[in-house]
Amino acid sequence: MKAVLSSKAVPGLRSRLKKSSVRKNAEFTLLALPAIILLVLFYFIPMPGIVLAFKNYNFIDGIFGSPWVGLQNFIFIFSNPDALLALQNTIVYNAMFIITTIGGSVILAILLNEVLSRRILKVYQTAIFLPYFLSWTIVAYIVFAMLDNSKGMVNSLLEILGMSRIEWYFAPQYWFVIHIILHFWKAMGYATLLNYACILSIDPSYYEAAAIDGANRFQMAMKITVPALRPIILINFLGALGRIFNADFGQFFLVPMESPSLRDISSVLDTYVYSALRGSADLGMGAAAGVFQSVAGFVLVLAANFFIRYRYGREQAMF
Repeated sequence: MKAVLSSKAVPGLRSRLKKSSVRKNAEFTLLALPAIILLVLFYFIPMPGIVLAFKNYNFIDGIFGSPWVGLQNFIFIFSNPDALLALQNTIVYNAMFIITTIGGSVILAILLNEVLSRRILKVYQTAIFLPYFLSWTIVAYIVFAMLDNSKGMVNSLLEILGMSRIEWYFAPQYWFVIHIILHFWKAMGYATLLNYACILSIDPSYYEAAAIDGANRFQMAMKITVPALRPIILINFLGALGRIFNADFGQFFLVPMESPSLRDISSVLDTYVYSALRGSADLGMGAAAGVFQSVAGFVLVLAANFFIRYRYGREQAMF
């Protein structure tokens, strides 16, 4: 009798729990709905357009009626010296971005944790996070105001120091460092606050025990804080690695102000595809570059995730 009652009661209990769960998550689902819609519109619905990478597209025949060319679009892209230069720049820049942003954000988050005054802490947080909200169009004009040949702030300061002016937009040797500094300045705020939030979740008793044992602040940071940040560091690393073949179009196209002297140092895959499409309107080549970026990034993420699971354990990996 008890078994019969329990077998009848369990389905009803499961149904009630399911309804309760739906009600609890309804608000969160509605909050996530705009992002889900955008994800479907811009990432899933356009996916059939991948076939463009393997076709010689023409407007009259359309996407599915255009003739197949196999891998010719890929061969053409990567047999072009300009494309190879853009690929090299993309990888080198993103590698430097990963190192500087992840390393710098960890250091800044640890330093923020050492600030005792809440008012000063809020000022620092706002100052660090504000550049993240600026568009690259605004950043481009800020950089122009600083580096302008005649009235730029940097050249005025160089003159005050008795040094000669530098024509920044005609001097490509400086722009590798400039691009790295700009990306760090703009991206460090978001990454720093993520790390800082993780630091706040660390149990204070660990630091108290370390202080009793005679550890200084540096030792606490290296032995307690950094190991506790390892999961978020690895997740950020995997996310950045998946985008290593993608560059921020706004940074590399808008900030150099289309100066011919800076074309090679600021050439990345995104700007190369844009310039090629603007010149020849070859959609097949642009699609081939996009497919390569996505597939190569996906393979790198899988490989890095496998290494992290093998080296640090399943809990530290993304999946």
